[in-house]
Amino acid sequence: MNPELQNILIGCVMLGYAGMEFATRRYKATVHATADDTKLELLQFLSLLAIAQPLALLLTDRLGAWLIPAQRNAWADLPWWAMAGVLLVADDLTQYLWHRASHSARLWPLHRAHHTATYMSIRVTYRNNFFYYMLMPGLWIAGGLIFLGFGRVYAAYIVLKLVVILGAHCAWRWDEPLYRIRALRPLMWVVERTISTPATHWAHHALTNADGIGHYKGNFGNFLFLWDVLLGTAHITRRYPAQVGLQDDITFGPERWYHQMFYPVLQSRRQQSALRLGGRD
Repeated sequence: MNPELQNILIGCVMLGYAGMEFATRRYKATVHATADDTKLELLQFLSLLAIAQPLALLLTDRLGAWLIPAQRNAWADLPWWAMAGVLLVADDLTQYLWHRASHSARLWPLHRAHHTATYMSIRVTYRNNFFYYMLMPGLWIAGGLIFLGFGRVYAAYIVLKLVVILGAHCAWRWDEPLYRIRALRPLMWVVERTISTPATHWAHHALTNADGIGHYKGNFGNFLFLWDVLLGTAHITRRYPAQVGLQDDITFGPERWYHQMFYPVLQSRRQQSALRLGGRD
């Protein structure tokens, strides 16, 4: 897949989900974003596109050219399905592990911003700390695989991955009506155990686990939910939490967008905060 077609398809996917958020009135009814929310989401999305991803691809390309120049495109003759399998492990499994590790005390400040939104929408998908993406192993591994010749398959893989992860965050819960169709029950049983869906991913963003729906210590899968199933972190209810977000922000007040995005360079002044060295929430 060439870059131009990839960009067109990505644009269509984003516009399609955004259109459904508005057409179903889910955006108007549920997304109540503040100015800080908008700044964080927009600037982080732009920084991913303009800094983190290009830098990872450029540096891995330069390192490859310096250290193993003869290996450029060495794996280009692999069949597409073999490349896809490698990407699912090298990119998606490592992202599952990175996401899971980011719910530990040490890395939580780099991922916390993703959970501070009090709504679900495609706009939340890349809401994270700047350094969360700069340190993401899968991004750098993907750069190495592109050097080895995975470029075209990687472009198609990213489009498919975006279809899933944008859909999992979307305010329009595309899976909800499908659960009610008896004939689709066997299919949906497979789907919800294979890829991330709104029901499983919204549970990960839940404000609380007390209702039996929320599961913010699991459901870490990005593209494939299968990793959660295989590694024992899956929680499937086919229901959606009443609220998403963080109790700490309700109790102590929300953090400013620049602290969320640029910690530890910029640190919070909030009394109870994970976004300052030695702090916790």
